[in-house]
Amino acid sequence: MAGKDVLLSVDGVKATYNGAITALHGVSFTLRRGEILALLGANGAGKTTTLKAISNLLPAERGEITAGSILYQGRDVTKAKPAELVRAGLVQVLEGRHCFRNLTVEENLIAGGLGRSGSRAEIAADLERIYAIFPRLKDKRRALSGLASGGEQQMVAIGRALMSRPTLLVLDEPSMGLAPIIVQDIFRTLRRLNAESGLSILVAEQNSAIALRYADRATILENGTAALSGDAAELRQRDDVKAFYLGQKAAPASVSSTASLPPA
Repeated sequence: MAGKDVLLSVDGVKATYNGAITALHGVSFTLRRGEILALLGANGAGKTTTLKAISNLLPAERGEITAGSILYQGRDVTKAKPAELVRAGLVQVLEGRHCFRNLTVEENLIAGGLGRSGSRAEIAADLERIYAIFPRLKDKRRALSGLASGGEQQMVAIGRALMSRPTLLVLDEPSMGLAPIIVQDIFRTLRRLNAESGLSILVAEQNSAIALRYADRATILENGTAALSGDAAELRQRDDVKAFYLGQKAAPASVSSTASLPPA
């Protein structure tokens, strides 16, 4: 893989909280420009910690990287403030949506444009683009985001991130608490954005089935380590992945293929 094609490189990252609780034991993966990479694993596997490390948000929660490196476009993320990373195109949608509940939908979106110091004309143009991507938000633009449905709030959170004109969009559990049909719509939208504009996407998901359906590649975390990586379509077909991560029963003939994986 050519170095110029690598947008994000995570190499042997270990992380702790409060100087005592180890959350990551050595996570490594790369994300290439223009691809969707899924970061999969059960609750507590280390997905959120990994994403916060990538955006240099761990210090805000008494966390720190104790070993390894994270490079975004060749830049050490630990030497940049989170706001600087956003202006450099690394934009994260945190778990739980986190809308400004007392602001309208449109005011939430505008906040994303202000975060990158966009001009009034740029913000207006970007607003129209977001409304084209999520037409429901245009209908709700004057409503308080706190009164919107869970699916609409997730659209607001993603739309606000897109207003920052990201090069790499990072999403933490975008399917959480949403109806399956809404989850499908959101992932289809992400896939379309990737195909039409080349937007690179890193998505951490506990819903492995849908993530593998829309991602190009995937890395599976288990107990703070990267247990398995590969092409998403190929991982979907592996009996060991189906059994351990998709909740499907593997064929008896394929039981031996689980030997390379740690216990679930």
